[in-house]
Amino acid sequence: MAEARLIDAKSTFASFSHLLDDRILRALADMGFARPTLVQSKAIPLALESRDILARARTGSGKTAAYCIPIVQKILSTKASLSSEDTIQSATRALILVPTRELSEQVTAYLQGLLGYCDKEIVLANVASGTTTHLQRSLLADYPDIVIATPSRALGLLQSKALSLSALDSLVIDEADLILSYGHDEDIRQIFGGGFLPKVYQSFLMSATMTDDVETLKGLALRNPAILKLEEDEDEAAYLSQYSVRCSEVDKFLLTYVILKLRLIKGKCILFVNDVDRSYRLKLFLEQFSIKSCVLNSELPLNSRYHTVQEFNKGVYDYIIATDESGARGEQDSDDEAEAEEPPEPNNDFVSTQRDPTSVKLAADGDIKIKPSSNSQKRKRSEPSFTLETSISRKRKRRKAGDKEYGVTRGVDFVDVACVLNFDLPTSSRAYTHRVGRTARAGRTGMSLSFIVAKDQWGKNKVVGGLESAKNDEVVFAKIEKEQAARGSKIREYNFDMKQVEAFRYRMEDALRAVTRTTIKEARVKELKNEILNSDKLKAHFEDNPLDLEYLRHDKPLHPTRVQTHMKHVPKYLLPRIAPVSGPDGESSGSNDRPAGFVPFKKSGDHGQHRGRGRGARGRGRTGVGRGGKKKSDPLKKFGR
Repeated sequence: MAEARLIDAKSTFASFSHLLDDRILRALADMGFARPTLVQSKAIPLALESRDILARARTGSGKTAAYCIPIVQKILSTKASLSSEDTIQSATRALILVPTRELSEQVTAYLQGLLGYCDKEIVLANVASGTTTHLQRSLLADYPDIVIATPSRALGLLQSKALSLSALDSLVIDEADLILSYGHDEDIRQIFGGGFLPKVYQSFLMSATMTDDVETLKGLALRNPAILKLEEDEDEAAYLSQYSVRCSEVDKFLLTYVILKLRLIKGKCILFVNDVDRSYRLKLFLEQFSIKSCVLNSELPLNSRYHTVQEFNKGVYDYIIATDESGARGEQDSDDEAEAEEPPEPNNDFVSTQRDPTSVKLAADGDIKIKPSSNSQKRKRSEPSFTLETSISRKRKRRKAGDKEYGVTRGVDFVDVACVLNFDLPTSSRAYTHRVGRTARAGRTGMSLSFIVAKDQWGKNKVVGGLESAKNDEVVFAKIEKEQAARGSKIREYNFDMKQVEAFRYRMEDALRAVTRTTIKEARVKELKNEILNSDKLKAHFEDNPLDLEYLRHDKPLHPTRVQTHMKHVPKYLLPRIAPVSGPDGESSGSNDRPAGFVPFKKSGDHGQHRGRGRGARGRGRTGVGRGGKKKSDPLKKFGR
């Protein structure tokens, strides 16, 4: 739902009854939308006049509905004017281009709700998801009315002639400020310049910001557009509180443990790291203290990533550890010859799940591919045909671009995020802006906390090590501060009382020692193994090769993570004075006249009364003796007499 101040209070969807089909209005009512947002009330009438639209509005302003509603209405009107025998009754009339697969799933879900009463008249196909090429071709063979795709997937289908746009009426570029920066610039230019599009069609460009990329797309796609710029009545910076902490690599784990275990942050939190290994290290570290979290990275298949986001949004997990490896190299690509092909923009460089660029395109057809690389020399290195350990070690050695269609800092709809924790600082101010943009949305307040490693503190701890990107944290943070100041925001320094936090250091170090490189490796192997076992596409393979399935199920971790049960609870004497924790009876722990860390040698007051039961003779104290001085009889000894 859009926030209240973005709703057009003077209008309702019922007032569009002369423009919109009754089935669309009924579907909107079922979805809980009674009033349009400001951008919708302006865009829908203009779009139904066949005007090109360039809409700039912040996240949560209803841009998706602003183009979906007129597209559905135009298709219904076109089909109503054609006879059932007409050959162009079945044709692709709308193409929606999105930068990430996650966003394609969200757009698909919204359109499915909108088509609730006309799903037989309008066919929808999402070819951006991890379906096989054969299945995509069979879907497109029926000429779906609306096709949702990423630019690279759309270009491949156009070049193979599986997708025809000869009858195209509407072209949408959603998140236009990210499309080119995700590495889709060449794909976009080929789509527009390859003769795939008709001469006349309507274009929509939807963007949260106006950048040079949007200006480029505007020149490519729009003809005399209606430009809609949603003016903000209030300063967006007022909703977001930004903090920073200067600490060492080890103190990152210490402060994260204290913040999450003592519930210093109320609500859901996204923890951004710059490396896949770091995400699993942090997850296993938090598990030592029974803090549940989920991991989101480019190694996971699309369906698993989408399911993880949905579980986080539903509240199954309060903490999600998201790998944004591009944030670690966002401004360094231009200086690195090996990465020169990738644009210097966040959100497109991730740990590769493939071995070379050719196998990346093969893997785009599905979630998991067990295929040899086209490079035979690299293939000969490993003796078995497929081993998870060797693939992970190779990925660690060669940090090439992974799934270009995976994005986590933008385009993914995280709901009700209270805090963004930059566990690893990105190396570009733009990546920082995208990360903190996950909170303080839809009129709600939020906060961000960023850890900054001083140069002289980098790499001092052998257990944790250090990312190369952390060397320049101070330089990058200066750029971030400068840009945020230009936006009217200020990043304040959050000063932890380290004397009170030090009490938790021993437990933190104990937990950190338990998370070794071997346990991290096996955690990644376990994750990938579960994906393989649960993959629908490999069911046929396992039916033909049952031994493969037995081998996978038989393998157990050789070095399971050591979990110490006593770490789950925080002793009262460790609690800082500022964070008293209520006991089981609701009373505050510790007395008012004593410090929280005071532990007496003898308990005073009750002299052993009201102690826990079931502790034997030692735990009974006075209660074990009756008033007459005699011991109470044991009923078990009299049993059966």
